[in-house]
Amino acid sequence: MQVTPGSVSRLLRCGQSGRCRDCGNPIEWYHRSDQRLVRLHPHELLAAQVPDACRWHVSSGVAHPAGDGSSWCRLAHAVLCPARDAPPPSQLAGLRRSLAVHSRRLIDAGVFTPPPASPPGPAPESVVCRPARPIVQILYVRYLSAQPVDEIQCVAQTRHRHRCTSPLLTPGIPSGTWMLMPTAESGQLALPTDVMAVYNLSRLPYAEQLRWRAQRCPQHAASPTAADLAVAEWESFDPLRHHQHIHTRLPGAGRRPGAAGRARQGAQP
Repeated sequence: MQVTPGSVSRLLRCGQSGRCRDCGNPIEWYHRSDQRLVRLHPHELLAAQVPDACRWHVSSGVAHPAGDGSSWCRLAHAVLCPARDAPPPSQLAGLRRSLAVHSRRLIDAGVFTPPPASPPGPAPESVVCRPARPIVQILYVRYLSAQPVDEIQCVAQTRHRHRCTSPLLTPGIPSGTWMLMPTAESGQLALPTDVMAVYNLSRLPYAEQLRWRAQRCPQHAASPTAADLAVAEWESFDPLRHHQHIHTRLPGAGRRPGAAGRARQGAQP
């Protein structure tokens, strides 16, 4: 692969390396044929050691959930992630143990801090609702964020060739509005809950919404020549596939509002 000479960004859009936020092990990001992102284990494995249902292959920079007939294949990181409770297939248990040992070494060295475990059982009503992966609406399209709204980080490269540490949510600049909006859109199947909390940016100026979608802070949004150092972490929201991230309360709200005017109610963060 090569980057187009006239491109503002010098970031390759496939095979972008990173680390799993749950276990700290290296991963590689690839786009699937449906434009969804998938995290793959960074090394190829012998296909004979991987069950058929777990095999992936990369063709022309696109990841496909199947083998390509060769003796090698790729593997989704979710199958191996030691932070997950579900055990992997027996053929992959040894590889998962090695990743678990590596995670422990990173934690002991202070290089990686795992996210706090969620408390068992339902949260008490007095606890403030703060979605770890909020649903954000930009230009009337809903996305699932990888971070809480106030922690979404700029992806641009600084002059020192490091990733910018500035958040997208900046004081003094118009922000979005938390709203309860219908969960299912026109033509979709009915869902167990009728409304969900959405961080709505659709009322902001067009340029501001483009800035959020590009995941750039105000300073780097004004510098279009600055390259990207990471892939924007937006994932197209699907209410059926991402139902576990649906919240029926507004952040900071103590109880769910009544049925009247649910979809119109909003609260500033």
